[in-house]
Amino acid sequence: MRKVKFERAYTINSPGSVLTSFGNTVVLCTCTIEEGKPPFIEEGGWVTAEYSMLPGSVSNGRKKRETGKRDGRSVEIQRLIGRSLRAAVNMEKLPEVTLYIDCDVLQADGGTRTASISGGWVALVDALKILAEREKKDIKEWLKGQVAAVSVGIVNGEIICDLDYKADSQAEVDMNVVALDDNYVEIQGTGENGVFTRNQLDLLLESADEGLAEIKIRQKEILNDISFQ
Repeated sequence: MRKVKFERAYTINSPGSVLTSFGNTVVLCTCTIEEGKPPFIEEGGWVTAEYSMLPGSVSNGRKKRETGKRDGRSVEIQRLIGRSLRAAVNMEKLPEVTLYIDCDVLQADGGTRTASISGGWVALVDALKILAEREKKDIKEWLKGQVAAVSVGIVNGEIICDLDYKADSQAEVDMNVVALDDNYVEIQGTGENGVFTRNQLDLLLESADEGLAEIKIRQKEILNDISFQ
């Protein structure tokens, strides 16, 4: 695992604001509360996410700013972030609000989606805390559990947890694992340059579980003033 770090209240205008670092990957995750919900939600509230890589986030020149038509990769990643964070929230019990989690990649070195999910959850908890105080509710009514995500892969025949860009670009197998407490929310695994066996899959998940446990420790440390158990 690379060094994982969360910095809360990184900006002053969002109810949840977390600077998330997985090694040299740095993502600013904010959570904003807006009144109202989408028309397809009959009861409660909604949680959604947006993801983007800022122009100076990559090492090989300027990343073109996304205006108009979105990059297909960004859309796929933000849908993953949204699904992952919705798994943590009892949305039927929320008031009629929409929680927007925005994940902006400031510096990319692999694992931007897993850093976004892990940091996005911390930002979400901070926003839910403020919402609970406003509504005079207990945050536990809304928060189902702890969400974290990590990448694992096989590089030169060896299993690596939390791949940086160099390892990711050379991986024979690449996998992203998202968990809610001790259960999996989503597993995305691909044989980039070949195939993998059931035994290798088991070993990859074991490695991911160790990485997820480490990330959850860091999340709990930064959220030491909030009880969500």
